Amino acid sequence: MTQDVGIILNGVTGRMGTNQHLERSLCSIIKDGGIQTTSGNRIMPRVTLTGRNEEKLRALAEKHGQATIGEPFPYTTDLDGALNGKYGEHEIFFDASSTLHRGTFIEMAVAAGKAIYCEKPTAVDTPEAKRLAQLVDQAGLKNGVVQDKLWLPGFLKVRSLIDDGFFGKILSVRGEFGYWVFTGLDGEPPAQRPSWNYRSEDGGGIMIDMFCHWHYLINNLFGPIHRLVAYGNTDIDKRSNETGEPFVCTADDSAYAIFVLANGTVCQFNSSWCVRVRRDDLLCLEINGTKGSAVAGLRDVYLQTSEQTPKPVWNPDVEQPIEFLDNWQKMPNENEYENAFKIQWQDFLRHVVLGEPWKYTLQEGTKGVQLAELGMQSWKESRWVEIPGL
Repeated sequence: MTQDVGIILNGVTGRMGTNQHLERSLCSIIKDGGIQTTSGNRIMPRVTLTGRNEEKLRALAEKHGQATIGEPFPYTTDLDGALNGKYGEHEIFFDASSTLHRGTFIEMAVAAGKAIYCEKPTAVDTPEAKRLAQLVDQAGLKNGVVQDKLWLPGFLKVRSLIDDGFFGKILSVRGEFGYWVFTGLDGEPPAQRPSWNYRSEDGGGIMIDMFCHWHYLINNLFGPIHRLVAYGNTDIDKRSNETGEPFVCTADDSAYAIFVLANGTVCQFNSSWCVRVRRDDLLCLEINGTKGSAVAGLRDVYLQTSEQTPKPVWNPDVEQPIEFLDNWQKMPNENEYENAFKIQWQDFLRHVVLGEPWKYTLQEGTKGVQLAELGMQSWKESRWVEIPGL
């Protein structure tokens, strides 16, 4: 038996909504014939697209609907109608719109009694994120927030190394994230990220974006964060928007933080949209332990055990005799890895339909917003900040 599950996809005309949630997650699940359950049944997503731009919705519905189900996906700019059954029954509301609109859309979905799944951050400040989490919990609605990086191949491999005791005691984690986001000015190509990301008044900023990721990644792999010190900056003060008009940047586009965990591990994360990449990937974690170390990118992991560790001697007067990269071994792929967003969508659909366990709730999303807000507090007050319980 196949059980259809109606899903309203709101705000999917943006890059992440289109590429990761529509095409690589839900369209892929539908093309797979749905999600196989242990009882032999299948869960089949039934998608309706909603948003403000009818032309963009129509183009998406045509392109991806024809390729997936042989006809355009249903779409509408009437979100109220979609939530209230005018265009068929839907069990789930998903939101990938800009952060400042999230609260209004979640309130509408709660009023309509839908299960709620949304992109992070859930809000730009902790009280609002907490209010939304409490709103859905008090309504008794199943809910979730995207925490995709947990299912990337590189970090799944790190999880297996931790579970196998490869590192011994983990001493430190160093995260390096970022790439050059073009300004669109002075002959540069157009930016590959939305312009609102660089305006604080529109919910932009690298701390509110990336510290939400760092929270769930650190918390789930290495342990809860106890305290932090952070610094942010607006490195580039002018960019051009989607129509080629210059604008003044008001949000931080680089951020540097030290997170001290409850178990004593020190995690240092650098985040920037103003750096050029000379490392294995756009995000790399270097994890150092008493028995071994690993450098993890989004997909690949390189290992060095105690036995493989060279013994360098400081001598800047001669050419370095050690080829340090030669002492690392690439971790083999022992599994086929699905798209990270798709895996979390599958888990959330099983949670909604079958009641399977799920912990990535809006309350968890609130903790990411809190970390970002405390990072901004630390930056403004130039001090260490402890992480209080929510």
